[in-house]
This record gives sequence, C-alpha cells and structure tokens, in this order.
Amino acid sequence: MNTPAAETGKNPYLKASGELGSRTAIYAMILIVLMQAMSMVDRQILAILLPRIKADLQVGDTEMGLLYGTVFALFYAIFSLPLGRLADGWVRTKQLGLSLAAWSFATALAGFANGFGLLAASRLGVGIGEASAQPAGLSLLSDAFPKRWRGRIGAAFAVAVSIGLGAALVIGGSIADWWDAAYPGRVGAPLALAGWQAAFIGAALPGLVLAVLIWRLPEPIRGVADGVIAKPDPAPFKASGHVLASILPIGVWISFLRTRAGPKNWAINIGGLALIVIGVMLLTAWTDSLRDVNPIAIPIGGGGLTGNAVQWVVSGFGAYVLLNWFQTLRISDRPAFATIGGNPALLVVVLVASLQTVINYGIMGFTPAYLINEFDLTATQVGLVFGPFITILGIAGPLIAGPVSDWAESRTKAGRLMVTFLSLTISPVFAIYTYTTESLFGFYAGFTVYSLTLTMWLPSIYASLLELVLPRMRGMVISFYILSMTIIGLGLGPYSVGLISDLNGGDLGQAILSLYWLAAPIALLSGYAVLRYRKDEPRVLDRARAAGEPV
Repeated sequence: MNTPAAETGKNPYLKASGELGSRTAIYAMILIVLMQAMSMVDRQILAILLPRIKADLQVGDTEMGLLYGTVFALFYAIFSLPLGRLADGWVRTKQLGLSLAAWSFATALAGFANGFGLLAASRLGVGIGEASAQPAGLSLLSDAFPKRWRGRIGAAFAVAVSIGLGAALVIGGSIADWWDAAYPGRVGAPLALAGWQAAFIGAALPGLVLAVLIWRLPEPIRGVADGVIAKPDPAPFKASGHVLASILPIGVWISFLRTRAGPKNWAINIGGLALIVIGVMLLTAWTDSLRDVNPIAIPIGGGGLTGNAVQWVVSGFGAYVLLNWFQTLRISDRPAFATIGGNPALLVVVLVASLQTVINYGIMGFTPAYLINEFDLTATQVGLVFGPFITILGIAGPLIAGPVSDWAESRTKAGRLMVTFLSLTISPVFAIYTYTTESLFGFYAGFTVYSLTLTMWLPSIYASLLELVLPRMRGMVISFYILSMTIIGLGLGPYSVGLISDLNGGDLGQAILSLYWLAAPIALLSGYAVLRYRKDEPRVLDRARAAGEPV
C-alpha cells in the first residue's frame, strides 16, 4: 500500500478526468486532518489539567508555562529539521503513521507521572513525535490536490488545530472530573491514578488506531501538482541523520571539519554561540530577580538551575540549532539555502507567524485556567462549553479564510497574505474587550468575534510557504517554520504569561493581554510580507537554478 505511485505507473490521487483530488486524496486529507487534530489534543490537554497538576505537583504558573511551552518546544523544533528532511525523501505515509504511534505512547506516559521529571519527559517525547506531522502532512497533501487548492489545504490544517484544541478541553476536563468523582483522593482508583493522569491515558488511545490507517495510505507522486517531479532520494535516512548531527553542538563542528568549512563559518558559529550564552545568562539573572520563589530547582554542582534558567537555556539551545541549520544548509544544499535563506518574503512570513504564535500559544495555554479562576467554573464546565465553542469558531474561520485566500490570490498576487494582514490587524481590538469583560456572556460574545478574525490568518501562511520553495524543499521549509515558530512562539508565549501572572498576583487576563504589545510590529511586518511576496514568488525557480538546482 505504501509503494510510491510513480513506481507503479498509477496515481490513485487522480480523478477519472486526470485532475488531482480524487476520493483517495479526500480520504487522505481527512486522515491527516484528524492526525493534526490528535497532535493538538495531546499537546493542549495540559491546559485544562493545569490547575490539578499545579496542586498535585506543587509548582507555579511559570513552571507550567515552561512545561506547556519550552520543554515541548525544544524537541519539537529540533527534530522537525531532520524529520522534515526525511519527509522530503522517504515515504510520508509510513513516517506519519510511525510518528503518530510514538507521540501517542508518550502522551500515555504522562498518565504515570508522579513528579515534574516524568511529566517533562512525556512532553519531550510528544514533541519529538509530533515534529513529523506538519512537514510530512503538508508535503503529502500538496501532491494530492491541484496547486490552486493550497489555501484550502492550509485551511484544513488550521481547522484541525481548532478541532484538536476543543477536543482536548472536552476529553481532558470530562475524564478528569469523572475519574476524580468516581475515585475521590485516588482511593480505589486503578494504579492509584488521579483524574489528570487518567485523562492523559484516555487522550492517547485514539492516536494508535489512526496511526494504522495513515500507514496504509498510498504515497503520492512528489511534485506532480507543480509539474516538477522530484527525483527519488537514494538515502533519505542518511541525509536526515546528517541534518540531526550537524545542527547539534559539537556535531556542527565535526560537520565543518568534514566539509572543510572556511574561517568565516567558524567565526560566525563561535561568535553566535558566545552571544547566545551571554544572552541566556543575562535573561536568567533578570527573570530570577523578578520572583521571590522558584519552585523548580535542578541540582547543578553545589547550586541549582531554576525554572527561569531552564526556560532560557532551552531557548538559547534552540537559537543555536537554528544558526547551525542555516550554516550547514548553505554548505550542503546551496539551492535550498538560496531558496529559503535568500528569500526575503519567506523569511518575513516566518517571522510574522513566529511573533503571532507568541500570542496564540499564550492564549491557548492559559485561557481554560483563566475561565476556571475568573468565573469560578469547573474543568468539566469549561471543557464541555468552551471546548466545542472554540472548535466551531476555529473551524468556521479557516473554512472561510481558505477559499477566500485562494480567491484573493486568483485576483491579485499576494492576495492570500492580504487576508493574513487584515486578520492580524483587526483581531487585537476584540482581544482587549474579551479579556477585560466581567461577565461570562461578555467573554463568549467577545471571543466569538475575536476568534473568527484571529483564525483567518493561518491558511495563507501555509499556502505562501508552499509556494515560495520548490517541491523537494517543502519538508525543509515547514521544518524551518516550525523551528522558528516553536522556539519564539511556543517557547516564549506560555512562559511569559505564566511569569507575568505570578508577578501580578495571578491575574491571567492581564497577563494574556500583555502579549499584545507585539500587535503593532506584527501588523507592519505582515504588510511588508505582501509587498515582498509579489517580488520574490516569481523568482523561486530562477533563484534555485542560479544556485545550481538541476531543474
């Protein structure tokens, strides 16, 4: 079932008319949307369980932000690069099936955590497993449907995110409340599990079934929708392993020696590392000075590593990985480096997405706890009302934005990015009302408009990234997007909200709104992205050819 269509002479993703988008393609989209939704369930379920875990493990909002964001973000981001490279050369259906099974197992592992360490290890495993989902999933669907469907493919992934966010609240809140009611104080509970532990295990089970179905999908022909059929990769695992080795500390220097990198490369790498280390030390000292209590201390010699230190060490490590990746890509794949690193439109699009996800992940990580604290609700009430609520809104926004962005692109170059610009410019106004109103009805009314406008930005981002590179580079560019978005957005958003909440006495509403100082630079950058896209998108193939791409 997994033999690439190009090798059999058949393409099951073609309709009888010869156009891409057959029933097999639609079936593949449904499975991949469900897979992406499951990734969000396993990622987001921590948010609804946050108050219970805090009470059980005796940690603060800062540490929960660290757990929700930074610990997950580091491994999700780092492994997205080699797994994105693997998606550009191996059978994507097999890769997705294996990855989904792996992160489902890691989610279940959290059900047996009785301390911060094992829970962090579970998040680490989820991060590694989910690193394949977007690079391989988007790459596969871009070869299953016509090129003009790129906005709708992006919308499908955005819809999946919303389904997963809502399902996480429903599943997590319902299972946790039911379990704790059935087994108060864990008395008589199987394996003496608490409700939040049972919720993790329950959330993991559907992913194992879905993994088998995705594994059995046929593999589409790579590049067929663009008329640029990619040549078979003779050693995708070797290439993926080389990417992983070359982006890690020490490994990058071995790669430099092997490729005889010049003095300039060494100077940039060592100088960049020194600046990152200094930045980590300064940021750790500053954030430690803001708090009287740092509940998490990891013994290092005679002292300890605070939760703030873990945050900045992880963020610094991610920044160094990004530097290493760009340098090794320039040496090992100059056409890809020219197409990605030398493409201003692509870099600005990634920066806009990264800054916006600081806000998005801060909101996703703490809004369930905000509702519980601000309006005195239970986890079940939040899960059964807010969960479906954000799911419906999150589906509606992208379903509108996807076709609208495709239509806008058909009318004018960069029309899709104009949709993103409008979404990110208008939505902050409604955020202020939503998180300052004193009534629950007012919150839901404000959140309705806020969510509809906010969720319309993402489909155009996905579509633009796919258009700004060649087919063989799509896994890499989505991995670059994931690394930047994760280290900046997921790494800083939840942690910042948690830290600000701890500093202002637990006011999560104001902590969430404090992230909106980013709104002005995001609006300016998204407007600039529209202008750059019009110049850079037509030059993608020429830029790659000039760097040696044999097309």
